[in-house]
Amino acid sequence: MDRQMVLVGFLQAQNCTNLPSSWRHPDSRSDFMSADYYQEIAKILEAGKFHMAFFDDRLAMPDRYGNDHAHTVEYGIRCVKMDPIVVLTTMGMVTDKLGLGATCSTTYYEPFDVARRFATLDLMSGGRAGWNVVTSLNDGEALNMGRDSHPEHDSRYDKADEFMEVVLGHWDTWGDGALIMDKKTGRFADPTKVKRLDHKGAAFKSRGPFTVPRSQQGHPVIIQAGASGRGQRFAGRWGEVIFTAARNLQGAKDGYAAVRNEAAKAGRDPDQMFLCNLTTPVCAATKAEAEDKMALINKLPLEIDALSLLSEALNYDFASKGLDEPLTTDDLRSMQGILGIRDGVLKASGKSNPSARDFVTFSGRGHVHDAMVGGPKEIADRLEEMFVERGCDGFVIAATYVPGSYADFVQHVVPELQRRGLFQKDYRGKTLRENLGLARPAAGAWKVQPHDAAE
Repeated sequence: MDRQMVLVGFLQAQNCTNLPSSWRHPDSRSDFMSADYYQEIAKILEAGKFHMAFFDDRLAMPDRYGNDHAHTVEYGIRCVKMDPIVVLTTMGMVTDKLGLGATCSTTYYEPFDVARRFATLDLMSGGRAGWNVVTSLNDGEALNMGRDSHPEHDSRYDKADEFMEVVLGHWDTWGDGALIMDKKTGRFADPTKVKRLDHKGAAFKSRGPFTVPRSQQGHPVIIQAGASGRGQRFAGRWGEVIFTAARNLQGAKDGYAAVRNEAAKAGRDPDQMFLCNLTTPVCAATKAEAEDKMALINKLPLEIDALSLLSEALNYDFASKGLDEPLTTDDLRSMQGILGIRDGVLKASGKSNPSARDFVTFSGRGHVHDAMVGGPKEIADRLEEMFVERGCDGFVIAATYVPGSYADFVQHVVPELQRRGLFQKDYRGKTLRENLGLARPAAGAWKVQPHDAAE
């Protein structure tokens, strides 16, 4: 089979999409606290043969701007955050093939807990679960989880490496064929195929034995989105589906090569991973209709949306400076969280000391930045170029209003991609791994030996 795109629907278990102003759109559903809201999205994505529905998540509402949550609540800036795994379970009940991915933090949870949650989701969905591994972003999350402050960037990834070893170690402790289920002899499982982990490391201790048997796909698919140098190393070592956010073809190609190189250095097969670029399509039957939709969408964001989300993502209070006051070098160095945002603003602005307004302008945070606007041909042309030129292996499709954005893409763009042979017309199998084309992992397959250089 020729190489084909991977498509992922980018979701939030909250009052808006990743675009905080999406709830203000006149065509957005407002019943975001109902199961039916998410189940409709799931049905649309599965009808469009999407590989996965994926939920981003935070453990705090954005309150770093002015160290206050009042603006967040007043303007609906991602202030509602429900448990995405529970929401995914409701979506799994109305779908058969759609993958179900959710975020869970290695900084504020215990490995055994995360391993059990996702292994259970994997069984309940028939082998369709994926775990997005994050290290969290800011002090708001730390304070909610009983800590005084958020750990330093690189140290979080060092801890996350050990976290992964514990989770994967637990997932390996039930061997294939361990279950016997013989009612006549009374034997439920083979004890020689179930073992304890007995992990004792620098950051974690976890004994086991694990309490959830192995699933149809072996274990959940590992998702990652590291953008910094340390994040790319982590993604290269562990990620199977990796989210990127390149804004142009050359940047995408550079990032694609960098992460695959990290995978090769970690001793992994780079072809057993898929890099999917975040994309916001605004599409309709014609380009003119899409441009009319975009004109409406551009009226929705407020300046406070961007300032709030920047403060959240970089763990830095942008209210501490005047909007046009240059940030000091110490200010920039103190930022944590998604450092790719900071580095992208420095590069795009050409300023060594940009202001808060520069961050709003050049980050695109809180706005629809670099949206793909057009009819089926225009959107498909741009996706095809980035895919064929090896800027990515697929796309994470972000919505500007719900559920209409997903329905527009499935109605107008998916058939054009299928006509060109770029996207699947049906699912390959039942599990997420089967549909992605990932091998079912043998126990211990993650324990690869790193190489000094890419091969």
